[in-house]
Amino acid sequence: MSNVELAGPNAAQAAYWTENAGPTWVKLQAQLDEQLASLSAAAIAALDPKPGERLIDVGCGCGDTTLELARRVGPTGHVLGADISAPMLAVAKARAAAAGLTQASFVEADAQTYAFEPADGVFSRFGVMFFAGPVAAFANLRRALRPGGRVAFVCWRAMAENPVMTAPLAAILPLLPEPPPAPPPEAPGPFAFADGDRLQRILSDAGFTNIRIEPHDEAIGWRDLDTAVTLALNMGPVGAIARTNPDLLPRLEPAVRGALETYAGPDGVRVPSATWIVSAS
Repeated sequence: MSNVELAGPNAAQAAYWTENAGPTWVKLQAQLDEQLASLSAAAIAALDPKPGERLIDVGCGCGDTTLELARRVGPTGHVLGADISAPMLAVAKARAAAAGLTQASFVEADAQTYAFEPADGVFSRFGVMFFAGPVAAFANLRRALRPGGRVAFVCWRAMAENPVMTAPLAAILPLLPEPPPAPPPEAPGPFAFADGDRLQRILSDAGFTNIRIEPHDEAIGWRDLDTAVTLALNMGPVGAIARTNPDLLPRLEPAVRGALETYAGPDGVRVPSATWIVSAS
C-alpha cells in the first residue's frame, strides 16, 4: 500500500511524479544521472557522510544518490530513500538489489508528513523544492534528526541563471503561438528556492541553525549532442512545451539542437548551471 496520502498536502505532486514526470525520468535515468553527477558529488561532500551513519535521501528518485550514500555509510550504516513516485522507486529498489547494497531501503512517502525514524543526516538532490508547505516539510525532517544531525542538499538558483535550461527554451520561443506563462516565483517547482534569502528564512523558521547557502556554478552536460537534445526535449520547461505541442516537435528539435550545439566541445556538450549547495544543523 502506498504511504503517500492521496488527499495530503502534496497530492498533486505525487500524481505528477507518478503519472507524468516519473515515467519519463525512468526512461532517461542513466543520462540524467550522468548530467547531474557532479552536482550530486558537491552536495554529498557538504553532507560528509560517515561509515555507520543512518541517513535519509529525500526525493531519491531512481536511487542514484541513495546508492552512493549507501556505499559511503557502509554495511554498518543505513540509507532510506524516500520519494512520491512509485515508478522511480521501483527502479531504485532494483538497482540497490543488483548492487548488493542491503544497507539501502526505500519508502513511497511524502517527506512533508512521513514519520521518519531517527537519522544522523538528511540529503537531497533536487528533491526538496516541490513541497506545498516548505517550512512544515523541513520542520518534519528536522524532527527526524538526532542531536547533532545535519542536512545538506542541492537546488536550482533562478532559471535566468541557468543556460542549461534557458538556452534551449530561448531557441524554441519564436516557434510558439505565444510564450508559456511564468509560474509564480514561490510556487512548488524546480525554482522554488531560487531566492536564497527566502530559503534562509524557510530553514530558520523550520528550526535549523548554522545555515550555509553557497552558490555553485558549474558546466554540466552529456557526452554527445544527441543525448543533450533528447533530454532537453523531454525534461524541464522545453519538455513541458513539447508535450503540450506535439505537432511542433519537428520544428522544436532542430532549434534545440542548434542552441545546444554551440556548447559542444571535446568533452561533449557542457552548459553552465547555477545551483545552491545548502547545509544546516
